[in-house]
Amino acid sequence: MNGLPSGNASESVSHRTCPLCEATCGLTVTVGADAAISVRGDRQDPFSKGYICPKGVALGQLHSDPDRLRTPLIRRGPTWTEVGWDEAFAEAGRLLEPLLRDHGRDSVAVYLGNPTVHNHAASLYTRVLVQALGTGYRFSASTVDQMPKQVASGLMYGTDLSIAIPDVDRTDYLLILGANPMVSNGSLLTAPDLPGRLRALRRRGGRLVVVDPRRTRTAEIADEHLAIRPGTDALLLAGIARTLLEEGLADPGQAAPHLNGLPELRAVLRPFTPEAVAAATRVPADTVRRLARELAAAPSAAVYGRIGTTTTAFGTAASWLVDVVNTLTGNLDRPGGVLFPEPATGSPNTTGEPGRGRGVRVPGSRRTRVRQLASVFGEFPVGTLAEEIDTPGPGRLRGLITFAGNPVLSTPNSARLGAALGSLDAMISVDAYLNETTRHAHVLLPAASPLARSHYDLVFASFAVRNTAKYSPPSLPLAPGELDESEVLLRLACTALGGGLTPDELDDLTAADAARRLAADPSSPAHGRDPVELLAAVSGRRRQDRLLDLLLRGGPYGDGFGAKPDGLTLDALVAAPHGLDLGPLRPRLPGVLRTPSGKVELAPPQLVDEARRLADSLATAPGAGLLLVGRRQLRSNNSWMHNLPLLAGGSNRCTLQLHPDDAARLGVTAGQSVTVRSRVGEVAAVAELTDTLTPGVVSLPHGWGHTDPATRSELATREAGVNSNLLTDEEPIDPLSGTAVLNGIPVEVLSR
Repeated sequence: MNGLPSGNASESVSHRTCPLCEATCGLTVTVGADAAISVRGDRQDPFSKGYICPKGVALGQLHSDPDRLRTPLIRRGPTWTEVGWDEAFAEAGRLLEPLLRDHGRDSVAVYLGNPTVHNHAASLYTRVLVQALGTGYRFSASTVDQMPKQVASGLMYGTDLSIAIPDVDRTDYLLILGANPMVSNGSLLTAPDLPGRLRALRRRGGRLVVVDPRRTRTAEIADEHLAIRPGTDALLLAGIARTLLEEGLADPGQAAPHLNGLPELRAVLRPFTPEAVAAATRVPADTVRRLARELAAAPSAAVYGRIGTTTTAFGTAASWLVDVVNTLTGNLDRPGGVLFPEPATGSPNTTGEPGRGRGVRVPGSRRTRVRQLASVFGEFPVGTLAEEIDTPGPGRLRGLITFAGNPVLSTPNSARLGAALGSLDAMISVDAYLNETTRHAHVLLPAASPLARSHYDLVFASFAVRNTAKYSPPSLPLAPGELDESEVLLRLACTALGGGLTPDELDDLTAADAARRLAADPSSPAHGRDPVELLAAVSGRRRQDRLLDLLLRGGPYGDGFGAKPDGLTLDALVAAPHGLDLGPLRPRLPGVLRTPSGKVELAPPQLVDEARRLADSLATAPGAGLLLVGRRQLRSNNSWMHNLPLLAGGSNRCTLQLHPDDAARLGVTAGQSVTVRSRVGEVAAVAELTDTLTPGVVSLPHGWGHTDPATRSELATREAGVNSNLLTDEEPIDPLSGTAVLNGIPVEVLSR
């Protein structure tokens, strides 16, 4: 798939953005009649400049994978039957109608998987589906990933997408906690070739420090690696912040006039002396002080934390303290520090009144039925999904719609969730594969190949290290009988509404609502215009591309529907197939804020409470047992790319890594099969001895365990691996964000 094009006249070349991770690399795709002949990096893409990772190269294999679904399926008992689309939607309606009628709209839940945000059709029309269902039971991959960062950012800046991004291309000092971008690229940090950007930081004399229980590939290229005890990043950050305040090193710089809560912050951080946090984190007190002094003294600096910091019991506190340290060192909203992107389609912090807003409501007003856990930004913790299905009583979930997700492998105590899905009265899935989750569906609707749909990164532009815009038309047409996801979701929404609307009519209503919101937004260049006029300007397009054109033309760089002739439109992006560079990130305070005070809230009450809970944890002595952490792999992306030959094997080894000292103590040898046991389950894995782990820590990669014979992924089942989420526990969560604790799980390792 990565060979050179042959020059055959039947071939064509297109340029598109890779949809397989957050890096958004540009691709040059050569296609024949119905397949990709080659996939290469696009050297003319102004953002990625030709960089490509193995996942992007495999895009053609994903398109041609014989196990990828092309036809709707209906399951009756253990038997799957291929059917036409009309029959599939009729069956979906037959299953949903009695549940919605007899048990209410909340009897059916929605789960949205990670690939949803890599697809602008899905991002736009899953909202329409949720609204049509009218359910309050929405779950997503967010509460196994980034929700703590969204909660902390929302409370500090006023919207959950106001995430301050490290300016990696200009910073002099980068402190990374719980992330391995040399393998995963960025996460909530969209930066093609982040490995190259980190090397460039070192070449220009910058300093890179990595905090991680493992000596990752990123740690190996760093100036310094600090092996922290899993789950204690928030304590380390609190110790750094306290040191900055106590030693008179805090200087917020130009952000100072825009801050609220500095006295409250100083008071709540007093318990976190370097000596106190050293005992819990295993990072020496002198090192805590030195980190604070280095960050304060650097010409510019940025602190960045990801999965290892968010998937812990104090994920929201850690996410907040990352921004606190960035603020106290004068690096909030400054070049070389952390800045707020300004995406071309707009975002919550580019709409409404600049500098002031309603803020966010955390916790939410709704509660789960069983544990009474609060909603967060309209969704419930995914760790509660199984219990909401399998716990008897009024109001239990009886139906589920999943889109592009595999929670049976990716969420905590997944054995319980798999059993619960088997008890549902109705389950409908939209997915490219018959996987460990969708095998429980009664109706399975196939998703189109990424090469056969248009693409625009609506979500990841909000996390990008540079403001860019790129539209990708389909590289190949839909195969006969295939439907675009927008059509699938609109038809499913019409089914949930019980008829009365066609997909075209529902799409027109959706577009009309988007036009009305643009006309009503004082920040939009289309403010005050007639919505009918705005719709007429984009009448040549339908579905997601019509909505995209509305957003672009009414966005921060837009043409205002003719008011700014040189402004951005979808036509302008079509004419620039490699994409457009809209410039570096720039300071945006105070206009970016949407808090009621119009200030950055350094000490919101909810986060002050989290700091007190964190302080209470200092009194708990660290346990002596083993702690399980995950690990990223270059050729793997969650659970859904293990069926492609280019990504199988190699460094993708699903082994239990442990330190040689722990292995000797346990009587374990390299290559031996061992049992790993937690409170909720156990797995058998092959032991891999490595001194890249700190003693007391063991590691399994995430997303494996393709052992279910009811799935259709031939290659993945041959290299099945083990499911680490058979060991993770649904009970412990980060309470403010509802995020599952997937790192630092207490386990036993037993020789078999």
